[in-house]
Amino acid sequence: MAVVAALAWPVSAASPSGAAAYFPPPDDAGGWRSATNAAAMRERAGMEADRLEQSWEFTQRCTQNGGLLVVHNGWLVCERYFGRASRNVNPDMASTGKAYTSIACGIMLKEFGGKFPGGLDTKVFTPEFLPEAFSADGKLDDARRGDITLGQLLCMSGGYTGEGGAPTAVVMGRAFPLKAVPGQDIHDLDQSSLRCAMWTNAGAGYSYSSPEPHIASLVLRRVTGMDLQAYLNERLAKRMGWGAWGYCRQRGGFTMPHANGAGSIAVRATDALRFGYCLLRDGRWRDRQLVPVDYLAQCNRMSPHNPHSPYSLMFEHNADGHVAGAPRDAFWKSGAGGFALIVVPSLDLVIYKLGGNNGQYDPTLAGLPQPSPDLSRDDWKPIPRTPFHEGSLGGDDGIRRVVEMVCAAVSQPSPRGKARNQK
Repeated sequence: MAVVAALAWPVSAASPSGAAAYFPPPDDAGGWRSATNAAAMRERAGMEADRLEQSWEFTQRCTQNGGLLVVHNGWLVCERYFGRASRNVNPDMASTGKAYTSIACGIMLKEFGGKFPGGLDTKVFTPEFLPEAFSADGKLDDARRGDITLGQLLCMSGGYTGEGGAPTAVVMGRAFPLKAVPGQDIHDLDQSSLRCAMWTNAGAGYSYSSPEPHIASLVLRRVTGMDLQAYLNERLAKRMGWGAWGYCRQRGGFTMPHANGAGSIAVRATDALRFGYCLLRDGRWRDRQLVPVDYLAQCNRMSPHNPHSPYSLMFEHNADGHVAGAPRDAFWKSGAGGFALIVVPSLDLVIYKLGGNNGQYDPTLAGLPQPSPDLSRDDWKPIPRTPFHEGSLGGDDGIRRVVEMVCAAVSQPSPRGKARNQK
């Protein structure tokens, strides 16, 4: 109990929302307050229904299965699904799970600060944090790993080669291709992540590499003595009242022994909103500070741990204005299949976009009971590429367009959003 009490950091009296701010009860106790007709959207939530409808229509063109949930000023103004998606399914959210890994690490830094004297600048390839990375004679397979910091792992600037058949590197805004190398192997996730090839020195560039956040979760496992899933459950899920959730650890008859810090979390839709809402509320939930404010403040700005691209602590952010129709304080994490969790503090807005192919809704992945699926979209195909349509909307381009369209539906920024804009 002493540890739990220590994590219940009190909310500052100077907090703009304070203890009286709205926070939704669990779904089985009433859930989110809603404003879903046009009049309620405009008068209570400051949203324009016709513009939000355009966002919904566009979302349905992006992916085989999916949904769109929007909370503005604490009001749930949109909760709609298509295909196999629904409120109580637990789909494989793919790399959206990286955001949860990052937030867990931020909580760890607060709870176990004495073990990280340099904070995010602490080097982690040491016998204390990652003994499994060393050979019997006490050496690393690549000496450059010894310079990697926790902050670099969480910003993907640790020097690890990016994933896929055509990985890309970014150095101070300039992109160039890398040679493909083996990445994660689910049958030996820890070692395959640790030993993935490096393309450069720690901090010298950015490349989207899933092994890096998983290594951060190894550090968390060592320091806290808990698996990532158990740590998130104790520090966040129980406190917010999530329903059933887990990680997709069942793969082709093989059960992964640990959660993958690189993704594949499986959280119900309205609970993903709760997670985003906690981030929107500066890490608070009711009268408890669950996530350190100073850690969250680094998630939507250029990071000293990654000066190369707008990616900070596992979130893409808009500090450089590359998404022209969204405020510059917007930040989000996307995942394969068109999933994305988006937070826009200046608009007091949280968006959760579901996506996914049929396989991402396989009920065996997370091993949780699932509602009967709607199979009506099982034969859906994306719009084929043409000279006027250069790629699928299921990826990041579609997500960024949804961000812009939902932001455009805000007609009356909340007092909290106005206060942020005046800072």
